[in-house]
Amino acid sequence: MNKIEISYRTIIFAVAFVAGLWVLLQIRDILFLLFISFILMTAIRPLVTLLEKVRIPRIISILFVYLIVFGLFGFSLAGTIPLLVTQSTRLITDLPKFAADVMPYWNIDVTTLTRQIAPISENIVKVTVGVFSNLITTLAVLVFTFYFLLERPRASQTLTSLVGESMANKTLNILRLIEKRLGGWVRGELLLMLSIGIASYIGLTILHVDFALPLAIIAGVLEIVPTIGPIVSAIPAILVALATSPFLAVSVVALYFIIQQVENNVLVPLVMKKSIGFSPLVTLLSVMIGARFAGIVGAILAVPFVLVLQVIITEVFFQPSK
Repeated sequence: MNKIEISYRTIIFAVAFVAGLWVLLQIRDILFLLFISFILMTAIRPLVTLLEKVRIPRIISILFVYLIVFGLFGFSLAGTIPLLVTQSTRLITDLPKFAADVMPYWNIDVTTLTRQIAPISENIVKVTVGVFSNLITTLAVLVFTFYFLLERPRASQTLTSLVGESMANKTLNILRLIEKRLGGWVRGELLLMLSIGIASYIGLTILHVDFALPLAIIAGVLEIVPTIGPIVSAIPAILVALATSPFLAVSVVALYFIIQQVENNVLVPLVMKKSIGFSPLVTLLSVMIGARFAGIVGAILAVPFVLVLQVIITEVFFQPSK
């Protein structure tokens, strides 16, 4: 019989590996926040760099970008909140009635459908409430993003002191590629969400569909979930329209179909061609796996995570040494 010997180094490595996995699991919430902050940093950094070129100090540039971005966001919300609250409240109240009126066309048990949809609705509500009510988490993300932006110019010096010049240069090259693609993804997603939301609102208003504003916001927000989001966002609009008339429902289906065709064939190639480049199958699998591991947040962060992973694997294993 062959004698199997296990060296003390192998044992130490195995123990260290298991301990590392345990630590990562314990701090996974913090890692999520850091990843979100890093994504925001990649989106904001070009604006900060642009301001630095006109001799504005970096810390002032960061604070100015924060003020402009969140000021515009707050101003937009302030102008739409009263109408949004009114229409959203009516939509939530009336949607079960719409479903009950519509379901006889398909002979579907509304009670069973409600039970199936309830967990999804509860998760969406929990995430929404968590994002807007958990002030500490939001502030933590903003603070992490601020320091990522502030310390980014010193990344080369810090890495060189830690891992040496050669490894630091390779790491910085990977970091630049990740920043470029992630930043393009964030800015592209924001543009797509805004475009889809505005187009949906205009189309629903022209068709005289009730609750046009909340339905359009749902369409814009769910745009961040690839493949699945646009389909899910159309369901409440179709239900509301079908409660009025079958012809209006068909018109809404046509509206959402046209919007998605314009997005897929015009907007996405223009906005996302340099940042993503994933096939629909890879995107869908990423979203499903992300949702399984971390719910809605995982579904949203799945594509940027796979994007980062792709850059690292490509640069580490498939690029020739220089």
